[in-house]
Amino acid sequence: MSNLTLILLAAGSSSRFGLGVKKQWLRIGSYPLWQFVAAKCEKSMHFSKIIVTSSADDIEFMKNYADYTFVEGGATRQQSLKNSLIHVDTEYVLVSDIARSCISDEFLKNIISHIGKSDCIVPYLKVTDTIVYDGKTIDRDMIKRVQTPQLSRTSALKDALLLNEEFTDESSAIVANGGKREFILGEESAHKITHIEDLKGLSCLTPPSNDTLSGVGFDVHAFDTKGDMYLGGVKIDSDYGFIAHSDGDVAIHALIDALLGAAGMGDIGMMFPDSSDMYKNIDSKELLKRVVTKLNDFGFVIVNVDLSIAAEKPKLGNYKLAMRKSLSAILKIDASRVNIKATTTEKLGFIGRGEGVGVIANANLKYFDWTKI
Repeated sequence: MSNLTLILLAAGSSSRFGLGVKKQWLRIGSYPLWQFVAAKCEKSMHFSKIIVTSSADDIEFMKNYADYTFVEGGATRQQSLKNSLIHVDTEYVLVSDIARSCISDEFLKNIISHIGKSDCIVPYLKVTDTIVYDGKTIDRDMIKRVQTPQLSRTSALKDALLLNEEFTDESSAIVANGGKREFILGEESAHKITHIEDLKGLSCLTPPSNDTLSGVGFDVHAFDTKGDMYLGGVKIDSDYGFIAHSDGDVAIHALIDALLGAAGMGDIGMMFPDSSDMYKNIDSKELLKRVVTKLNDFGFVIVNVDLSIAAEKPKLGNYKLAMRKSLSAILKIDASRVNIKATTTEKLGFIGRGEGVGVIANANLKYFDWTKI
């Protein structure tokens, strides 16, 4: 509809989810959950614009997946909504949470069929159990379990959110500002994912793809006449180090690029620019830890890695096992899944002349399988 914008809220930290994976990045097939929900809504109804809110850490990666309008969210659901409404120029706006992932076509169309009938159209579920509040049994017919999506008149919602008060849904804000809402019957299948166990009752969610995602990283560093040398997270007995913005661990740098490549997350220079003083002389193991955390947040599992270190000097044979142990601890995989190879270039090129070290790294990832929790 030309006068309707869809806002999907996906900027949460998933602090209550307890999986080590942000729920918006759980894979449904190869789609992250937020994209699965957006595509499902888009298939059901034509919207003038689809806006997806995101945390600052996620937003650039989200842009690689779909051509929606992405807006950085705030510290609260309401702030994320306010940030999104700045980009809404249609008369009506439909707001939902990514965590409410199994909205049926019929449910969505029923909500939209009530457009213009009130300042806010609110789906709800009846309560069938006995309700006791403050020691007294109350009339359960007076209780409503409010759901999203909620369909609002844009001007009414924008005005309502100017109030200096925090609301848990759109209709509460609109009513507090003198507006009107109309309740319509919702559906049980539009259950919200809050905790891990909520995943089990949602039949629309299919298992993640079993694809293996591969990436390659390559990096070189020239020797420096001073400083310590680190390779694969291990200090090497050497009279020279590397010329670098960080500690110069060329093996970890190549590995980071391989991991980011497998995940489709760009490269080390995008994530840790050497123009930033924040990363001056930083321990490369710390950079790798941050990458592993981000991969896990975004629903990836590291399967194995393989590094080929090309160096005429120093000799690295005695360090390979220590490198495997160092990297496996950071990657959270068995040492047997970390392979380290050391070779020379037969005196050819800058490596053969003993001017530096080059590393090629390969990494394989899979999607986190939430069906096995």
